Amino acid sequence: MILLVRPSIEYKESHINMLNELKNEDKYNKINVSKIRKNFSKYLFEINEREINPKQGRVPDTNFWLIVNEECVGTINIRHSLTENLKKIGGHIGYGIKPSERKKGYGTHMLKLALIECKKMGLNKVLITCSPNNIGSVKIIENNGGVLENEIIVEIDKENRRTLRYWIDI
Repeated sequence: MILLVRPSIEYKESHINMLNELKNEDKYNKINVSKIRKNFSKYLFEINEREINPKQGRVPDTNFWLIVNEECVGTINIRHSLTENLKKIGGHIGYGIKPSERKKGYGTHMLKLALIECKKMGLNKVLITCSPNNIGSVKIIENNGGVLENEIIVEIDKENRRTLRYWIDI
């Protein structure tokens, strides 16, 4: 069974296992898994608090976890609106599948379920960005109806990065 759920104590160990796999990748390397494990309730509170009370300079967002056969295999974050920066890189949706569960179609399924949640939030069109080198993400987006608008160069940490910008009509 495949479900998209709100973050929950029920999946603590499974989520921690997923974070341990992800923390070795660049965009996740700041994850402090031992700190999260020690105070998982605070971690859950902070995830849910971002939806109603985002930090300064951030937009409200909603987080979901992809559960496959009672195991957390992915996470997806829906931003309710876009800043000028998010229009360039980040978009409405960010996601990750733990490495041991990639190339099994879970990312495509997770995005499909998240688009249903986007519709419930009143979003009719969403922007998703990714690196042109991230072939898996490109396939996930295109499998869900993503239409490439353009490719742009964005400066991140004094380095120019190519970014694909896709729109999905819901």
